[in-house]
Amino acid sequence: MLAPDVAHRYLALADDRLPGFVTGLHLVGSAAIGAWQPGVSDVDAVILTSRPASTEDLAVMAAIHTEVGEPHFDGVYLSPELASTWPDDRRVAPFAVGGALVTDRPCGELTPVVWLILRKYGVAVRGPAPDVRVDHGNLRRYLLDNLGGYWLTQAARIAEALPAITDEVIDPDVVTFHVLGPARLHYTLAYGDIISKSAAGDYLAKLFPAYADLAARAIRRRAGEPEVFTRADLAAAGQSVTAVVEDAQRRF
Repeated sequence: MLAPDVAHRYLALADDRLPGFVTGLHLVGSAAIGAWQPGVSDVDAVILTSRPASTEDLAVMAAIHTEVGEPHFDGVYLSPELASTWPDDRRVAPFAVGGALVTDRPCGELTPVVWLILRKYGVAVRGPAPDVRVDHGNLRRYLLDNLGGYWLTQAARIAEALPAITDEVIDPDVVTFHVLGPARLHYTLAYGDIISKSAAGDYLAKLFPAYADLAARAIRRRAGEPEVFTRADLAAAGQSVTAVVEDAQRRF
């Protein structure tokens, strides 16, 4: 099943149980930038609605997301008011993650990065392409805050954990996550565009050739090839995070 098939399955359920509620549906995330992997990736979307969701609507929406199953159909719901302002402050709004609807937490999908993907690469499954507004000042601040906050914290945690790690072989997904994630944000700061995680590995290799081999192995892991990562690779991954963050803070 491909990403558009999952979206159409969701729409069939939504139209049956909430007629007229979903007025627009646009794929973002990996499905929009050509990096969606069957059996690995979830489907991410921006869902435009005809009205703010009531308590009854939310209950039906939660059941629909559960019924869609895997791959999960995730995304943020935008009422007409939200779709007219395109907020990027991660306020509370209904969104689905991991196939479960969330209604009581700040929405991590209300960010300038998601709006940038939607504006440049969004795939329309229902409705015309929306007139998305991207505040590039907010985009820059969001990326730098994410790098200097979340990612530097991750690097510090790796450094703290390493002395107690006795296993020589490390979970490959942990290493791959740290090698590829920050480089994507650096690329967006540099070029105002979005790339896949695998493309971020190539970018990291060009940015810091010392990590080229580690990046290449992370790319192969993302492609489903068997790769073994060691404790030394985890240490290098943490160091690469710090290098990318410090370079971004210096340049941008």
